[in-house]
Amino acid sequence: MSALKAPFREIAVAARTHDNKFTDKWLTSYPSDVDWHAPLVPSTLPDMFDEAVKRFGPQNLTDFLGKKLTFNDLGEATSKLAAGLQNAGITKGSKVGLFLPNCPYYISCYFAALKLGAVVINFNPLYTEEEVEYQARDAGIDLMVTLDLKLLFDKVAAVAKSGAVNRIMVCSFAPLLPTLKSILFKLFKGKELADVTAAGLGSSLLTYDALTDNSGQFTPAELDAENDVALFQYTGGTTGVPKGAMLTHANLAINCEQIRLWSTGIEIGNERIMAILPFFHVFAMTCIMNTAIKCGFEIIIMPRFDLDQAVKIIKSARPTLLPGVPTLYTALMNHKDLDAAGLSSLKYCMSGGAPLPLEVRRKFEALAGCGLIEGYGLSETSPVATANPYNGLEKENSIGQPLPGTYISIRSLDDPAIELDVGENGEICIAGPQVMAGYWNKPKETAETFSGEYFRTGDVGYMDDDGFIYIVDRIKDMINCSGFKVYPRRIEDAIYTHPSVDEVTVIGVPDEYRGETPKAFIKLKAGTTATEEDIRKAIEPKLAKIEMPEYIEFRDELPKTMVGKLSKKELRESEPS
Repeated sequence: MSALKAPFREIAVAARTHDNKFTDKWLTSYPSDVDWHAPLVPSTLPDMFDEAVKRFGPQNLTDFLGKKLTFNDLGEATSKLAAGLQNAGITKGSKVGLFLPNCPYYISCYFAALKLGAVVINFNPLYTEEEVEYQARDAGIDLMVTLDLKLLFDKVAAVAKSGAVNRIMVCSFAPLLPTLKSILFKLFKGKELADVTAAGLGSSLLTYDALTDNSGQFTPAELDAENDVALFQYTGGTTGVPKGAMLTHANLAINCEQIRLWSTGIEIGNERIMAILPFFHVFAMTCIMNTAIKCGFEIIIMPRFDLDQAVKIIKSARPTLLPGVPTLYTALMNHKDLDAAGLSSLKYCMSGGAPLPLEVRRKFEALAGCGLIEGYGLSETSPVATANPYNGLEKENSIGQPLPGTYISIRSLDDPAIELDVGENGEICIAGPQVMAGYWNKPKETAETFSGEYFRTGDVGYMDDDGFIYIVDRIKDMINCSGFKVYPRRIEDAIYTHPSVDEVTVIGVPDEYRGETPKAFIKLKAGTTATEEDIRKAIEPKLAKIEMPEYIEFRDELPKTMVGKLSKKELRESEPS
């Protein structure tokens, strides 16, 4: 491994002896039912998985389109796959890529690889061949796992033929389905299946069925939770260049424990969590898959996001927990077939991945009758670093307080070594046991993104007197208008108060006089109307003159990422330079 930071134990000691002027702020107003000082013992993900199987064995772990598997079922499947992979030469340090949609295979393949000491690399199934090849070469993939669906397999086969992947393991989709659905799928959607034998991959092609045809006996790898890397989570980070954040077993396992400690409103072993977000994204991987396993939840899995299907599943499967991104809650609120009764099973919803507009939170909570709790984190922090309390003090527009064992420091935008005072805008910096070891093969970028033990997030924000943190905007999203810093999020929050606005995002566009000027892209709610003049009239009292968008463009749809976040990148690329 390259550019590794100090292990967790040294980081923790450094953080606790560091002169952080903010610590006493959150400790004096911390939720009474959460201990910030709670011991966080490093463990490996395989140990976490095995303990869950032992504790919750006969309970359901997954519900995939109606077919349910227990913790015991997935435990047995994982052991058999680990044995097969070991016989196939996968060992400690091997790189195993997962090119999969949400499905039970994700769980067995993820933990089987980790039991052998391999490093897992998540891939977005919607990547182009070029994107898959770049990430595969950068990570050094030894084995890529995918399904026998043409949409997925054909991309991976092409990448394998390019030499970027040594071997492929193919899992059959049909057996994932209940018996009747499996038969119907083969009858009516057989054309969606790839002819894997015709791909000409020879001995480099392995199958899940063949690898799991064994007794499940294997030799687990000896793992050091604090220093052995479990995962490369690729991210644009603060520079936009794809980098693999190296997350150790301790990073990921401890973040699950931090989430458990914080989530005082949940019941261990008795929740049903909805997996609409994709497992390849760090938010869903940790907050849904791994945390559900640790806490004994049943995971209601959707293979891909379809709003109508999601509504049907919510109404029939009755989840109690629903993590999502802000656009998901907006879409659910506006769906014609979903009302308060359909959402009545929900105890808590957790928002992350993008800033949660205040109007969206208020309206969704009023409709669903449950709390919508906003958290914050990044791929580099496993991901969760802060969250709003389940019980206790609430503050609107805040991303909450630091999770147990987590330090937040607000640093100068000009010099990250300088810590600012309470209430001052600066770069949000994070230290704690969930912070990554570094970027794979990128020592320069690793060094640049740390200030001492603190990870520099690239987000601008401040902390108040009660230790609640507020994000103003991303550093890279700030608009420089005649030398003044304009934050798109302030403009977006103002526009969201208009009752006809469904979604909005603001970017900076070139301006001959001011250098840059704000431009707002707006999607209106179905059946409503609003003009540019209407929007300007509504937001004028809320914004300074320099913050008023110079341009407003209405669109039928706004571009989104695979996770459902509004994509400023695509809008910037569509604008003339």
